[in-house]
Amino acid sequence: MFPLFFSIGDVAVGVKRGSDELLSNSLYNSGSDMSSISDGTSNGSDSKKLRVEDRMEAPPSRVLHIRKLPNETSETEVIALGLPFGKVTNILTLKGKNQAFLELGTEEAAITMVNYYSTVTPHVRNVPVFIQYSNHKELKTDAGNQRAQAVLQAVSAVQGGGTPTSGSDLAAASSPVLRIIIDNMFYPVTLDVLQQIFSKFGTVMKIITFTKNNQFQALLQFNDPSTAQQAKIALDGQNIYNSCCTLRIDYSKLVNLNVKYNNDKSRDYTRPELPAGDGQPAMDPNMAAAFQGKDSNSLLGALSPLNAAAAAAAAAGRVALSGHSGSSGVLLASNLNEEMVTPQSLFTLFGVYGDTQRVKILYNKKDSALIQMADASQAQLAMSHLNGQKMYGKVIRVALSKHTSVQLPRDGLDDQGLTKDFTNSPLHRFKKPGSKNFQNIFPPSTTLHLSNIPTDVTEEDLRLLFSNAGGTVNAFKFFQDHKMALLQMSTVEEAIQGLIDLHNYNMGDNHHLRVSFSKSSI
Repeated sequence: MFPLFFSIGDVAVGVKRGSDELLSNSLYNSGSDMSSISDGTSNGSDSKKLRVEDRMEAPPSRVLHIRKLPNETSETEVIALGLPFGKVTNILTLKGKNQAFLELGTEEAAITMVNYYSTVTPHVRNVPVFIQYSNHKELKTDAGNQRAQAVLQAVSAVQGGGTPTSGSDLAAASSPVLRIIIDNMFYPVTLDVLQQIFSKFGTVMKIITFTKNNQFQALLQFNDPSTAQQAKIALDGQNIYNSCCTLRIDYSKLVNLNVKYNNDKSRDYTRPELPAGDGQPAMDPNMAAAFQGKDSNSLLGALSPLNAAAAAAAAAGRVALSGHSGSSGVLLASNLNEEMVTPQSLFTLFGVYGDTQRVKILYNKKDSALIQMADASQAQLAMSHLNGQKMYGKVIRVALSKHTSVQLPRDGLDDQGLTKDFTNSPLHRFKKPGSKNFQNIFPPSTTLHLSNIPTDVTEEDLRLLFSNAGGTVNAFKFFQDHKMALLQMSTVEEAIQGLIDLHNYNMGDNHHLRVSFSKSSI
């Protein structure tokens, strides 16, 4: 009795009716050992022959053998194991044997899948399953009749992102990719925060973050559709922090994310060797492993304003990976432009994310500086936003320092102005409890928010002021009362330069211009 085979698009699905129906040799085109799989006429010896492949170290193949599947595992669930790694081109299930064969589009995709699941145990319906290379290099299946149309529609939706003509709920839930929008984003939410929260439900494979319609959004891919469905049901409408940063979650039409770089904007946890890309912080090669299995409950509870904002950095595990306890508020900034950088410029830039206390440019290494923030959470927040940004033409690196404080020079010692104490500066943004500055902490962006503008200052005045600081003003918009405005530079680097040069600039009559980064665009 032959199995029934169906095909939709590029995926053929083989459905076995019972344990007496084993894979026929005629279905394969392979030079491998055919004795490992019987045609069902061996009166019980078939199970022993199947175990031959279990014991063998087969060479890499784009056909994978999956064992110990739970009863009633669907074809869609088996296909979902392979989708994160590339195109799935064929499948054959042995229902009575709790096994399946999955064919991927390329051998490279199969190797990546096997390598990944050798470190992260794959699960189907919360049951661990085993994946290995098959002795067979290709699955050859025949087109059959219409026995499994509902399953095939779901498979078609998974593979191509389309919407089936019936059973649309099943098809929507069969995508492992979620689209996430953050509403009321008063505190920064990063890729690492999302990984922490969503990994509570299962293995997060890939994340891509971006801004669309002035909203922070993300695409997040789980290892299987059922996990994505559980996460959506549990988290849709929930707040990351108390009363803000609300998760709006839907299924994506995409079924596999193509990630080119591992950095603060995108990450493929199955491929830690990917480059960081130009001007982006590289991911620590141990980070993917460090992320697995972390408990994210703390991100869903009450957090003080700056601690909540700093959770973006804490969630990334940077403190633990750096070998520090996190008690220090001192940062080490390196790869600075030593011809241009000053303690004042570092105070102004880092002061966007906390109250900078002291700055010391290192005497013997003037492209590096120690920066002491008011506490560890402010240091983490500044690090998460400024590491990898361009300042004075150079991509700066920001990391936690082993120092617990910045020492001032001894009395009478001239250190050429390399060290400065800002402890009592009137320019600290966060010294007043409950300040609305706590709610306006955003990553560096091309758009700057200007406030405390004198009434007689015009748009042309401000455009000229920021153009002279270096760069091009692309857009400008006054708020209704003309005391505040949005000004958009052509690059983030130009906006950083404008903020450093013109925050606290005296506009006349003791009106000091206030400059900060904005999440808006004009």
